[in-house]
Amino acid sequence: MSDAGETEEDGETVMEEKEEDPNYYAEVESMQQESKEDDTVAWRDSQEEGEEKEKKEEAVREETLEKAGAAQEEVAAEVQEETTVKPQDTTETVVSLERFTLTDPQSVMSETSPKTRGGGEPKHSLQSELSSSLHSQLELLDLELTSPEEQQISSPKSQSFSELGDDIDHVPQHELGQERRDLEPEKGETRREKRVSYLTEGKTEVQPEAEAGIPKDSLVSTTTEDILFQKDEHASVCPLTMTWSFGWNSSLPVYYIRDANQRVLLYASAHTAVIHDIFKNTQHHLQGHPNVISCFCISEDRRWIATADKGPKCLIIIWDSFTGIPVHTIFDSCPEGHGIRAIAISRDARYLATISDAEIQKVSIWRWTLAVETPACTLDLPKEYGFQNYLTFNPTNNKELVSNSKTQAIYYLWYEEGDILTHSAPLLTEKTFNKLVGKFSQSVFHLNLTQMLSATMEGKLVVWDIDRPPSSGPTSLGLPYIRPCKLVHLQKESITVLTTVDSYIVTGDAKGHIKFYDHTLSIIHWYSHFKLSSIRSLSFSKTPATPPTENSNYPPDCTLKGDPFVVRNLVIGTSDATVYHLTTDGTKLEKLLVEPKDAICAISCHPYQPLIAIGSFCGMIKVWDYERKKYLFSRVFEKGLGVQSLTYNPEGALLGAGFTEGTVYILDAMSLENEIPEPFKYSTTSVTHISFSHDSRYMATADVSFTVAVYKVKVKSGQRVWEYLARLRSHRKSIRSLLFGVHLDSSEPRLLSLGRDRLLIEYRLLKSYRDHLEVLDIHRTDQGSYPTCMIWYPPLIKERFLIISNSSYKVKLFNSTTKMCRKTLLGPVYGSPIEQIQILPVKTTDELQKRYLVFINTDKVGLQILPIDGNPHKTSAIICHPNGVAGLALAYDGHYAFTAGGPDRSVLQWEINLSALEAAVSLGGEDLTPFYALVSGGREGKFYRELEDYFYYSQLRSQGIDTMETRKVSEHICLSELPFVMRAIGFYPSEEKLQKESRLETCINRCHISSWIHTRPFAQC
Repeated sequence: MSDAGETEEDGETVMEEKEEDPNYYAEVESMQQESKEDDTVAWRDSQEEGEEKEKKEEAVREETLEKAGAAQEEVAAEVQEETTVKPQDTTETVVSLERFTLTDPQSVMSETSPKTRGGGEPKHSLQSELSSSLHSQLELLDLELTSPEEQQISSPKSQSFSELGDDIDHVPQHELGQERRDLEPEKGETRREKRVSYLTEGKTEVQPEAEAGIPKDSLVSTTTEDILFQKDEHASVCPLTMTWSFGWNSSLPVYYIRDANQRVLLYASAHTAVIHDIFKNTQHHLQGHPNVISCFCISEDRRWIATADKGPKCLIIIWDSFTGIPVHTIFDSCPEGHGIRAIAISRDARYLATISDAEIQKVSIWRWTLAVETPACTLDLPKEYGFQNYLTFNPTNNKELVSNSKTQAIYYLWYEEGDILTHSAPLLTEKTFNKLVGKFSQSVFHLNLTQMLSATMEGKLVVWDIDRPPSSGPTSLGLPYIRPCKLVHLQKESITVLTTVDSYIVTGDAKGHIKFYDHTLSIIHWYSHFKLSSIRSLSFSKTPATPPTENSNYPPDCTLKGDPFVVRNLVIGTSDATVYHLTTDGTKLEKLLVEPKDAICAISCHPYQPLIAIGSFCGMIKVWDYERKKYLFSRVFEKGLGVQSLTYNPEGALLGAGFTEGTVYILDAMSLENEIPEPFKYSTTSVTHISFSHDSRYMATADVSFTVAVYKVKVKSGQRVWEYLARLRSHRKSIRSLLFGVHLDSSEPRLLSLGRDRLLIEYRLLKSYRDHLEVLDIHRTDQGSYPTCMIWYPPLIKERFLIISNSSYKVKLFNSTTKMCRKTLLGPVYGSPIEQIQILPVKTTDELQKRYLVFINTDKVGLQILPIDGNPHKTSAIICHPNGVAGLALAYDGHYAFTAGGPDRSVLQWEINLSALEAAVSLGGEDLTPFYALVSGGREGKFYRELEDYFYYSQLRSQGIDTMETRKVSEHICLSELPFVMRAIGFYPSEEKLQKESRLETCINRCHISSWIHTRPFAQC
């Protein structure tokens, strides 16, 4: 092989070298001879024409080498024409070839072949590596490969794997994805005829061997629509698995993805896309985004879902809605980390378009079916265009797009030949039409294909003429542009939604009206009697409307003839987070979802029933049966009352509710009716905490103004009446926890509060009276860090503790009586400190010996095995609400955890799998093995070796440096040596903060007390 050939990257040069190598065909013939011995029966039957086919083989090989370049272009063009599938064809269960087209041959070579090749490397091994890489690409795209029998049908003579490798540079990549793209049996012969026709034109097709390890039928290509909601019998391998989502993001659209015998919706909830089957009352969750989903879209055939988010490490994920499998993920869509603001998918689902959320917005078009990580073309938009927040393709031309901000509409034309994206964005002012135009909401392409429409918040429609250049590319003849030609005042109400369906232009407005226009913008029909709130989205059924019959009840249209107005069924999403389904035949409107429209911060679980109460800032309290996923009852309070906190009392009969303006309600748990004549109004700021005593005699609240208030039950005329007792501004900073407990020597309740001012305060309830809340004691919990939350430690040992977590990821155990800090341990470390903790409830006495803790931090929910000892394998966490977790609640039986997402308006239900967490602990090792990884460098690192030396030095000190007695090497050191070891490893307590080494003395005292509690005699010092 020549030196020039060794460094050449061009595929044709490599092929020429193979033709010049005299040993190459000898190797090929040798490998063919070996493969013939193991061929199938069909191959052995074909040996009768052996001599004639051997001559043809040589001729085909030479012809292939000579016509490779022409074959590549011709076959690519043929495949593109022959395999185009109409998205509206509902009988298709798989996508067309263009959606899974691999990269061109040269790009494949550049990705899989080295830049320079050593002359000693056999060529057939190189081609094997190349073919193996192609196999992996096919497997990634879930493409189905041909079986050995089909290989014999599609090829005059079976080729060895080396021969396939030789011809790989000349095979159009479109042919790689052509294999069995249709699943319907009656189309099998058509596919085989296509392969034969390719070969008759002198084009060689790659036929990977059956034993390549690729599944014969991939799940994506063989699935039906029903597989998504089939029962999964496999046990979860995760400690926490999301099982349900309460609420949805009403700022984003809701899509109607299944109809006929199903009613399936697609909507976003926090960082998850939810596919919700209304009839079956089941959900499937598309999880994978690290940030809240900012936009999403769905293909015309309702199969492909594209979701995107905003934030660091943002992603674009394309999902198969039939299986819920992510088929492609784009990781670096926005290297700056701003995320995606708008997204659209073409009608044939071949292309994806996105607009970034950066200050300088970037429009990108992606050939996502090629599994590429870079866009086909990009365009930076000037700042003066405003933030473009809506984007859509032309339904009849996937090279045209339109987007708009509040002030500017932009038309795009993509020249695919040069991957150039041009645009036109004429400035529209009041002087253009001498009338007020208003802010744009949405834009679409007109049904006449020569115009665009932009809706405004003034109820008007701007009509744009599109001037397309006659040439196939941007040349000196001119670029495409749009110009405003007409301003149509359709209505008084603001137009919030603009779309097209069949032969109609459809609008939804701020008054909840839905109107249909023809191509001349003459009104055909409208729905205005439903009294809906502002329309946010309209999604029509995939199935066309049935023609009117004698039994039909379609309403008449607005024409003089009064013909039946026939249109598809649709799903309506409104600004108040309500989703409706409209059956046009009979004009039947049904409520599908009614969820809170504002932030959700308050959740609480019933103490002995599968009920959860959810409170929102919009003043709504909803109660669900979380086992049956059934809505039970709700109450909406008057405007201005936002629910900030909720808590059931231990008996489950009452529900305490704190509101954003300081009001406190005590409600009946089963009807949400008032239990007190008038609500308590002793605070002017938001009530953040509510807690009941164990006997339900006391209720305490804490508000934003650092005040603790106590309410007490009194019996009057044989009835229990709640009365205000006292309130006290006991903290200087925000109150983090408010907790009732029980005195050890009596059954009297005790009340404690913990503030960000590092103060732990206990109140003396028995000595308190009207307008006087007496303080029992005050303790400082930290010096530098601030506490975040507290809870009672379960009685796993004889000593009673309070668990207090702080901002330094530490967990401290305080003696419940003396408030002395007994232990400081490493808590869960998952990016932010713990914000709230609760002990997992148990149902049987056998479970009391093994307890668990559930926690939340800024954006995650997690589990911790007790007792706490700092073992990192004892904890597990998962992202639940990327924009912040606002609340935590646990089911009474410990099977579920619930998290509230605050501004994302959702509550997520998590199934708890303790066995998965226990398995992780066992895999992490025993004794000190899990802790070695916490030390810099691990067990073999420098720091560990130094610590080991200090350990032995301490034994020398304790036994005496000058002693002549035999040294005793032990696994323990005296407690008196502990301060010296701590100083040696670099921990030097401040004399000012710790009052002359009182901290070190405390460490020794803790060891004494712990030893005395468990064994009574003191440990030897």
